[in-house]
Amino acid sequence: MPTSKASSLLIAACVLLLATAVLAAAANPDVHDIAQKVDARYNHLHTLRADFTEIYAGAGMNRTESGTLWLKKPGKMRWEYRSPKEKLFLSDGKDAWFYIPGDRQAKRMPVKKLDDLRSPLGFLLGKTRLERELQGLSLAPDIAVLVSGDVVMRGVPKSMADRVSQVLLEITPDYRIARLLIEELDGSSTEFRFGSQQEDLALADSQFHFSAPAGVEVVSGELGQ
Repeated sequence: MPTSKASSLLIAACVLLLATAVLAAAANPDVHDIAQKVDARYNHLHTLRADFTEIYAGAGMNRTESGTLWLKKPGKMRWEYRSPKEKLFLSDGKDAWFYIPGDRQAKRMPVKKLDDLRSPLGFLLGKTRLERELQGLSLAPDIAVLVSGDVVMRGVPKSMADRVSQVLLEITPDYRIARLLIEELDGSSTEFRFGSQQEDLALADSQFHFSAPAGVEVVSGELGQ
């Protein structure tokens, strides 16, 4: 029969092993679990507003822009750029428009023909399936996080595998997407950073449909950046 001292040592060892297991689980988050919780967070939302910064590097140039993004289920989005110059990219789920204030023309294109790195975000609400959409989804411990406590995952989007080499997602402890980095096969990269996310605000459908200002012609064609 074990002595009181031996019993105490046994209990202490069990507690230590349990604590070690808990710490190991925290230090090694599960990709499947994270992906499911990100899916669950965004799939139940009807609308989302976020401040964004867009950073592009490629073709011998670097460009940083910022503004506000609005999303509304299903498939509606509005990118309102404010810095360094104003421009507008929006979609009602059927058509997409691009317009720079002061221009005499605005561009329009059907969403189904759109080849734009921003367009998949229009379906973030209600249709997020990270493990289905990103091949080889895994943790990316080699990538530095913007904020301590976040984790980064990487994968290759099935719908853009002929153009994109990998996508990096930085996920916050409450399973928000804080950063999206898209690296293309040609060596260029586009990074989106999202902050001040506000969920389920009341947003009118009219906010996602382009109404041309007086004197502005709407033409069909490739949209701008």
